[in-house]
Amino acid sequence: MSLETLLPQLDNPEQAPPASDLTALTRLGGTDRERFLAVWRTLSVQRRRDIIDLLADMAEDNVELDFDNVFLIGLLDDDVQVRAQSIKALWESDDRDLPGVLIRLLRDPEALVRAEAALGLGRFLLRAELEGKRGLDVPAIEQALRSILLDESELTDVRGRALEALGIRSEDWVRDEIERAYTGGDRRMMISAVHAMGRNADTAWLATIIAEMESDDAEMRFEAATAAGALGDETAIPALAGLAADDDAEVQEAAIAAIGEIGGPAARSALHAIAEDETDERVLGAVTDALSDADFVEDPLGFKMHLDRSVADDADEDEE
Repeated sequence: MSLETLLPQLDNPEQAPPASDLTALTRLGGTDRERFLAVWRTLSVQRRRDIIDLLADMAEDNVELDFDNVFLIGLLDDDVQVRAQSIKALWESDDRDLPGVLIRLLRDPEALVRAEAALGLGRFLLRAELEGKRGLDVPAIEQALRSILLDESELTDVRGRALEALGIRSEDWVRDEIERAYTGGDRRMMISAVHAMGRNADTAWLATIIAEMESDDAEMRFEAATAAGALGDETAIPALAGLAADDDAEVQEAAIAAIGEIGGPAARSALHAIAEDETDERVLGAVTDALSDADFVEDPLGFKMHLDRSVADDADEDEE
């Protein structure tokens, strides 16, 4: 569908346009962007939310679709949910102006937007750490996030996200802030500190992370499992295998995914052992996905032509 045909349909109160029609918004630029913006401003809040959500899902499923110019418009929307979702949808954007916009959004009136802006800046710090991205003002990003982290008047949900974003930086002051947050006694900051430990890629945190897998708090156990996967140390596999039987489904799945992320023979052995004791299709599906990830760790170029289906086969045999 052409943009000319789509635009009049966007504000149809009876029916939202189908996803297939919204592909007309890919790589929107120039006068087309201005025409879209004029219509966008007339749409109801719910319609704008629905469109942003749908475009985000479409872009995640199909890398050839590029709705970044729509999401950039969404960053300045009057609605908090549209702004927050637009930030998340721009997670792969290389727009050179985006870090500056996100820094400004750290002072947004809504905590949800400030938190998402912090996480968005964390993605740029990750790229800088892994790829050494040129043209990225890392000191400005660090300073903006650090200001939020140290602002005692800010909500801990937002400060925690700032700490998580900064966790990727291999700096002494970052490790000091992680330790301070973990030992400070605030539940929210402790959970964010464990998340940051995983991003920090320092195995000195491993003992703390493994200990938190026994926490009474399901969210803490979830973050500990995720952090262990990020560190990638095989020492964590036995504790993660224990969490694979956790009462909380999200913790279970995080632990299984972490084992796959660590990879190696010990990880594959642990995953097969989990599968042997399970009949739950949800858990078996998580194990299959984790085995695929473990294959990728061992074969990073991704030349393998099929996934390891042994877990699925075991499930089929159990059904028979």
